[in-house]
Amino acid sequence: MYNKSDIELKVAEFLLQIKAVKLQPNNPFTWASGWKSPIYCDNRITLSHPSVRTYIRQKLAQQIQEEFGAVDVIAGVATAGIPQGVLVAQELGLPFIYVRAKAKEHGTGSLIEGELIEGQRVVVIEDLISTGKSSLQAVNALREAGLSVAGLVAIFTYGFDQADENFAAAKCRYSTLSNYSALIDYAAEHSFIAQNDIDLLNKWRENPAEWGKEVLS
Repeated sequence: MYNKSDIELKVAEFLLQIKAVKLQPNNPFTWASGWKSPIYCDNRITLSHPSVRTYIRQKLAQQIQEEFGAVDVIAGVATAGIPQGVLVAQELGLPFIYVRAKAKEHGTGSLIEGELIEGQRVVVIEDLISTGKSSLQAVNALREAGLSVAGLVAIFTYGFDQADENFAAAKCRYSTLSNYSALIDYAAEHSFIAQNDIDLLNKWRENPAEWGKEVLS
């Protein structure tokens, strides 16, 4: 068994060092949802760093084996889950498919790309979990195509209660290599953020929709 807490902190370290995660509690980012956020996470940047990319590939593969056992196929979620999924499928020697954000508007009109066989046991790869909405759309598409979804793994989660509720409602297990709590712990301990900003960062996760109004008021 691997020591998950060590992996959580190591991945947090990598994400901060390569600036895949940026923390700006006093100059927040604006998400597509309109939420003001003190954090921005772009795990695509990991692909540009071979040692980080290798570590994440190996640990995602290990986590799949530990959490879900034998599977038949790996599925990536468009778009950022696709390259991560390909790497994991290669590591495990498994077929790969991916789920589009929406069906093609030409040709076959496919929503899922690649060869799939009804009844196959699949694990879904995602790069990031916020509320889980887009990830679960992919899970539902795979189920509707006749596949058995064992669960989903991702690099990072913000740890929102809403994500846990959404995955529970969909009856889909999920796990991640690292998370917001581990990231903030590592960032505080290694001076990526000032100590007096920790409360701001923790309050954001408690109520992300309203946090920006309080900070900017």
